[in-house]
Amino acid sequence: MSKALITGASGGIGEAYAQRLARRGFDLVLVARSAGKLETIAARLRAETGVGIETIAADLGKVDNLARVEARLREDAAIDTLVNNAGIAGEGPITSADPDYLSDMIDLNIVAVTRLATAIAPRLAANGTGAIVNLTSVTALMPAHFTSVYPATKAFVLAFSEALAAELGPKGVRVQAVLPGITRTAIWEEERLSQFPAEMVMEVGEMVDAALAGFDQGETITMPSLPDKEDFDAFLSARDALRPNLSHRKAAARYGL
Repeated sequence: MSKALITGASGGIGEAYAQRLARRGFDLVLVARSAGKLETIAARLRAETGVGIETIAADLGKVDNLARVEARLREDAAIDTLVNNAGIAGEGPITSADPDYLSDMIDLNIVAVTRLATAIAPRLAANGTGAIVNLTSVTALMPAHFTSVYPATKAFVLAFSEALAAELGPKGVRVQAVLPGITRTAIWEEERLSQFPAEMVMEVGEMVDAALAGFDQGETITMPSLPDKEDFDAFLSARDALRPNLSHRKAAARYGL
């Protein structure tokens, strides 16, 4: 039986992943800061599905807490799936941002994601099986239309996931980056959500169901809102077309050197 470790599992996207994976028969390790919320979710899912569920109360922005979860991923041979979901947003304009909050965001959105994936990857690669699912964001593709730091953290997660897929895929490990659009979770205040047209806001259950469908279809990058996959394929093809000219001995002629 497979076991999945899910971060940020006390609500929203993480809780939805816990529900869906429990229904698929996964045993679970749920990680979040709130022990009480985790236990409530775990008790309900145990009763509904009968799967084994453990909880770890941990703030992944704190070095010692993160180290505990890393150790679990390295040492628990039953865990074959990691869902890197924990993250924060909401920093506001850079001209008035709190530098300490930005550091906290980078620690959680980038450092924790990287260290947790690094903790489990060697074991999965050695076994030739398993999966790493990283929650990123469509803002990774549109940084000029959002705040400055949050999209940058999500762009890291997207690039990291693509590189992981290229390295680990041939070893039998699935890597998926999930890029939600605006999703009704606690990361958004209801007042802010109400400012968007209703057709732009996806319910969390539908988002996770689409992400899992994308995983089942073998996608490395899943955007639940994107109607035509060919549009993103064209973007990737245009990006790849730049590769032959990204590094030359001489500067481009347009610089007149």
